[in-house]
Amino acid sequence: MEKQKTRDQIEEKYKWDLTTIFKNDDEFHKFYDKTKEDIKKINDYKGNITKDENRLFEFLNLSDELERQLYKIYYYAHLTYDSDTTNTKSQENYNLANNLLNEYNLLSSFVVPELLKTPYEQIIEYINKNPKLKQYSFNLECIYRYKKHTLDQKSEEIISTFSKVLQAPEQTYECLTDSDITFGSINVGDKEVELTSSNYSLYIKSQDREVRKQAFKMLHEKYASLKNTITSTFIGNIEGLIALSKLRNYHSSIEASLFDDNIAIDVYNNLIDTVSEHIDVSCKYFDLKKKCLKLDELYNYDLYAEMLPNFNKKYTFEEAKAIVLEALKPLGQDYISNLNKAFDNRWIDVYNNKGKRSGAYSSGFYDTNPFLLLNFEGTISDVSTLAHELGHSMHTYYSSKNNTYNNSSYKIFVAEVASTVNELLIIKYLIKNSKDNDEKCYLLNQMMELFKSTIYRQVMFAEFERDIYQQLEDGIPLTNEAISDHYFDLNKKYFKNSVKLNDLIRYEWERVPHFYYNFYVYKYAIGLSSACLIVENILSGKDKDAEKYKMFLKSGGSDYPANELKLAGVDVTKKELVISAIDMFNECIEEFKKLKNIE
Repeated sequence: MEKQKTRDQIEEKYKWDLTTIFKNDDEFHKFYDKTKEDIKKINDYKGNITKDENRLFEFLNLSDELERQLYKIYYYAHLTYDSDTTNTKSQENYNLANNLLNEYNLLSSFVVPELLKTPYEQIIEYINKNPKLKQYSFNLECIYRYKKHTLDQKSEEIISTFSKVLQAPEQTYECLTDSDITFGSINVGDKEVELTSSNYSLYIKSQDREVRKQAFKMLHEKYASLKNTITSTFIGNIEGLIALSKLRNYHSSIEASLFDDNIAIDVYNNLIDTVSEHIDVSCKYFDLKKKCLKLDELYNYDLYAEMLPNFNKKYTFEEAKAIVLEALKPLGQDYISNLNKAFDNRWIDVYNNKGKRSGAYSSGFYDTNPFLLLNFEGTISDVSTLAHELGHSMHTYYSSKNNTYNNSSYKIFVAEVASTVNELLIIKYLIKNSKDNDEKCYLLNQMMELFKSTIYRQVMFAEFERDIYQQLEDGIPLTNEAISDHYFDLNKKYFKNSVKLNDLIRYEWERVPHFYYNFYVYKYAIGLSSACLIVENILSGKDKDAEKYKMFLKSGGSDYPANELKLAGVDVTKKELVISAIDMFNECIEEFKKLKNIE
């Protein structure tokens, strides 16, 4: 049986270098002890934050310094923990970091209520008197947006005290799915292979239908066996957000979740409505896949199989690196130079190991370089994922280098644009440089998969999330059966008659960690739609659009997301933005059919 490697069996060059944050755990603990004392300084400003313009600046400057210390601790702890979640020292450090953040949040819970006691007009006057405060203008504006959703000091202290309790459902879910869950083995050819959350993505794409079926069945049966536990964590997470939303005087949990990005609920609902009106395009793709795979019926476990059975190219990590560097050249030499730092300075943790967090992400902040977690298996999807996460990393890098600390942290809403631009550039580059029709069709299929998974699948998730929250807010009790039935009904809607639904698909929602991120997934679809427009403009060479795009990357967190996207020529309020992405999907389908002579 082929088993997962342990952490120490991975070559150093394929592991991220966290010594750039702290050289070792001893240095981490010394800095932790110092910060634990430093955060008490916040109490010196209690009751006099807005005494005058100089006092306000002193406080904001101190707040930045303390946050930077805290996040240095947090990022080291969370990255070492995610490298191997079974390591007890890493678990302890991660808990210490979270406890310290919670302690600081409790100590500083007086800040916003106290600030809001001072009229905003007075704050504007302070900014005019002290030029050093101008860097905080947007931050202060954002705080005052929350005035009607901020409680009195005592209430804010109570909420802060309970913040760790509210995080418990997500943390329990992560421990269960990242560390404790095991799936058993499947037969692949003439050997048994341990199925993991990481290699599932490989076997569900297998050209052997029986392997796909085994992997699908084993994974979803395991989640079905955990249905009561996961339903409990899921509902606990939702109830926590609903309770907070009511306490803070929001009309709904979705309004509370979208408020920080200053995004209207209409943008969310219009996305769902627009995609729902164009389900026929995705169904056209599934019908095409059924023909290419020569199947009488297309089942859930067939959805990720490659449509070209004899074209199953694998890539080494070094080959993936070369492709990424070449494909992203339209973004300019400075972008490529910065990109090389990720490879040369070990920002990337490449391969899976026992206990490593599944999936992929880019993580980092102002005082560290970005770090990328991958579970690289060598597929074209992994090449695309590398580009995707590097998009996040370059966004972080440009934001940090071109803004003060307080204006450097961009919203997730715009983050998905930066990552998806890279994905599209990679696939378009490969399609353009393909040598034969089979290769081009294979790459077109990857493009179609991107649209299928990012537009249609994520919007189905978004609709599911909206509906489940609404039911609980309406006082309708939820059980695993009710949640799973609704998820199954949405599958019927989004797949129509083009896919034969296996009953186990009703438990798929249990394995989606994004449902613990509170109305997060719709951003993927908006991000892809925005990225399509940006990439088309860049590749057509319109009016220095690459430079406009980098101005967007450099804007960091200095404005509201919708305004920052306008720098790159994107208006997220327009229904046509989503339709243009769906049109591109349809064009890929038609080009593929033409190349393969399929009616």
